[in-house]
Amino acid sequence: MTMTDPIADMLTRIRNSMRARQTSVDIPASKIKKEIARILHEKGFIKSYRVVDYKVQGMIRIEFKETKGKKHSALNNLKRISTPGRRMYVSGKEIKPVLGGIGVSIISTSQGVMTNKEARVKGIGGEVLLNVW
Repeated sequence: MTMTDPIADMLTRIRNSMRARQTSVDIPASKIKKEIARILHEKGFIKSYRVVDYKVQGMIRIEFKETKGKKHSALNNLKRISTPGRRMYVSGKEIKPVLGGIGVSIISTSQGVMTNKEARVKGIGGEVLLNVW
């Protein structure tokens, strides 16, 4: 069986690992998934990520943040916006904040994968991949 939406699979693996109170998760690597992991790390949603060599494709190992008493408090939810069946595009002027600025949208633009804030500053739009808060 082939996977039709690898980004949704990535988000599901992260959510399932968090619910199971695991400290890390391995995800099959791709360029776009590496960029998503980079942004999650830069914005402080995850502790770290690294690419682990495994067979041909490689794996991305994402380590979650832990805080006293609660695990994974930095990452509350991930929501896929654009799907293979329904692509969601926005122009630079249509980009809106997520949860009043608490969350982040990850957008695939002509200049690479970036957050909604970066895209708004540059005035470029693209495909809204997911929201994180």
